[in-house]
Amino acid sequence: MRAVILVLIVAIVAVIALVATGFLNINQIRPAQAPQVTATRNGVTAKGGQAPAFDVETGSVKVGSKETTVKMPAVVVERPGAKKQTEAATDNAQ
Repeated sequence: MRAVILVLIVAIVAVIALVATGFLNINQIRPAQAPQVTATRNGVTAKGGQAPAFDVETGSVKVGSKETTVKMPAVVVERPGAKKQTEAATDNAQ
């Protein structure tokens, strides 16, 4: 039961966020009308009435790709022996 309530709360918050950001636009185009209810000795009857109608517009997300040039760093690989020789030369200079 708690999980169902949590899911409903998350759904309501998501709809509110979508409407607030303009990604979802809901307009009522036909109002609701209650039915005419009459009660007689034979029973209760209901006539007429209509459900409301809504026009819902959603935003769109476009996904694509494009070619671009990216600078890559240069990788220099040195032999371990060559590195020791340069370190020794700097140690002697001090």
